Amino acid sequence: MTYKIIFTDIDGTLLNKDRQLSPLTLKVFQQLREEIPVVLISSRMPQAMKHLQEELDIVHHPLICYNGALINIDGKTVGSKEIPWEIIQDLHHFNFELDCHISLYNNTDWYVPKMDQWAKREENNTKVTPQIKSTNAVLEDWKNSEKGAHKIMCMGEADKINALEDHLFGRFKDQLHLYRSKDTYLEITNKDVSKLTAVKYLLDNHFNLSLKETIAFGDNYNDFEMLKAAGMGIAVGNARPEVLEIAKQVTHHNTEDGVAKSLQELFNLSQF
Repeated sequence: MTYKIIFTDIDGTLLNKDRQLSPLTLKVFQQLREEIPVVLISSRMPQAMKHLQEELDIVHHPLICYNGALINIDGKTVGSKEIPWEIIQDLHHFNFELDCHISLYNNTDWYVPKMDQWAKREENNTKVTPQIKSTNAVLEDWKNSEKGAHKIMCMGEADKINALEDHLFGRFKDQLHLYRSKDTYLEITNKDVSKLTAVKYLLDNHFNLSLKETIAFGDNYNDFEMLKAAGMGIAVGNARPEVLEIAKQVTHHNTEDGVAKSLQELFNLSQF
């Protein structure tokens, strides 16, 4: 099979232990640049992905952000699906006593109520600084402008995050995707979209390619459907057991340049 496009997750997949692109990864993608488009696909916001696009010299290719809830081409939004305002308000009220950290994202805006340890950790990981604004104030602004969230990130002690997840699943399981990337993290997006829906959109409307012609890399639950449907779904060695089980190939860990080494083999690239 001739593969004609690459979709790759970022955290835990493409980046190394320092959350950076390794020298080998940069060299491999430089070799591929003229032959095959590469699309970054992540739960991250656009600004937390653009610097990686620049390093890889793929700024001319689309971005899939927020696990598929926002699709950008040349800086313009071509696909968008938000979490309704009423659900955010319900979560905010339920969280009043739990007091978990809640980050709210809409397009290029990231709001936090304060710069606590969770906000600082995300700032360090993504190289993006949030806007400090109370959740009440954000909700008031969004109600007036009829906005919702492309993503909500809840962070806190595992038992409190469990309580939030149980509450949201009980009330909104048909409207939300709930991802536990860690025991202390809960990522929330609209259930109508996923990484796979975003991949299909770009294949049909931008690249005119089929799923059989795609290579996809990932490591976590939110990559499951994408890897299962791709022509060549490849899990890095550190992936969740459920992801390893359905992957068509398993490569090295992200800390061992798994994506780069896999691409060297698939495309017979120069070994460095």
